[in-house]
Amino acid sequence: MQVDLNCDMGESFGPWTMGDDEAMLDLITSANVACGFHGGDPQIMLKTAKLAKQKGVAIGAHPGFHDIEGFGRRQILGLSAREVEALIAYQVGALQGIAALAGHRVTYVKVHGALSNMACEDEALATAIASGIKGVDPKLAYVVLPFSKLVAAGEKAGLPIVTEVFADRAYEDDGLLMSRRKPGSVLHDPDFVAERVRRMIEDQAVTSVSGKVMKIAIDTVCIHGDTPAAVSLAKAVRKRLEAAKIAVAPFSGAKRG
Repeated sequence: MQVDLNCDMGESFGPWTMGDDEAMLDLITSANVACGFHGGDPQIMLKTAKLAKQKGVAIGAHPGFHDIEGFGRRQILGLSAREVEALIAYQVGALQGIAALAGHRVTYVKVHGALSNMACEDEALATAIASGIKGVDPKLAYVVLPFSKLVAAGEKAGLPIVTEVFADRAYEDDGLLMSRRKPGSVLHDPDFVAERVRRMIEDQAVTSVSGKVMKIAIDTVCIHGDTPAAVSLAKAVRKRLEAAKIAVAPFSGAKRG
């Protein structure tokens, strides 16, 4: 049994620091690198790509709304499909250029924050995102939340699909993430999170806040890098998985739609 551990990173901006990326890169196998719209800038993107290359960590583009002040977690309404496609293509292309400069390569895309949350429930938005990814490179894997509109849109576009669960986020009964505005939506206890992830991988299922069990095939587990306990969570998760003889390695053999 094997699983990938991914983390959102490269989300600092100028002199402002978000998360401990260097420590996280020792614990994860895939890095979702911010592309300058919700966090990150060219120098931070380059530093992150270089560190990931040195540590043998895969990198993917982590595009979001153009909302640096709101960290990409505020909804932006009224964008056309063409605007969304360009929004995605611009950010993915930016990281591809930076990655080439670092001697690394972008292999997947995972959408950030409000853009992802909205697209999980909005078919037209999900379709535009998948179209933007495909337009840049149809071989890029697409990391998606099961039970969301992202899955069908990615499959229809023919993108390789990677299914993701979240170590530190609670789930609703429809299989989508609980809103961060709700109490208990973000989990912080390392031991609880580590055991939760082990059960997810061994059972190939997630459990909602009400106790509903939803079976899924899990390719990768996300641990958010911007939470205060991120490094402790990642250490606990990795230790628990290895103790359970679950290999931690970059995802491979992505399912093509």
